[in-house]
Amino acid sequence: MKKPEQINLKLPKNLAEAAKKYAEIYGYRNIQELAAESIREKVFEDNEFDETFSDKEIDLIDNLIELSTKKNTLVSEEKLNKTLLQ
Repeated sequence: MKKPEQINLKLPKNLAEAAKKYAEIYGYRNIQELAAESIREKVFEDNEFDETFSDKEIDLIDNLIELSTKKNTLVSEEKLNKTLLQ
């Protein structure tokens, strides 16, 4: 599994305070855990991504994206689906 990437996030004071209170009420260890779960929900659930990939599958996907980007061979989702479903 790849090493987690650290990001910095600035929030308006009232949002940070509300997030801290929400995290305490709903049992999150901290705001970072709340933020990570919120991002995960937006990325995987709202966009209908399948979150059931294994770590090995995720690494393979990451490698494919990295190689495709380096070789400038990225294709549309439609073309990728057509190729995979043949």
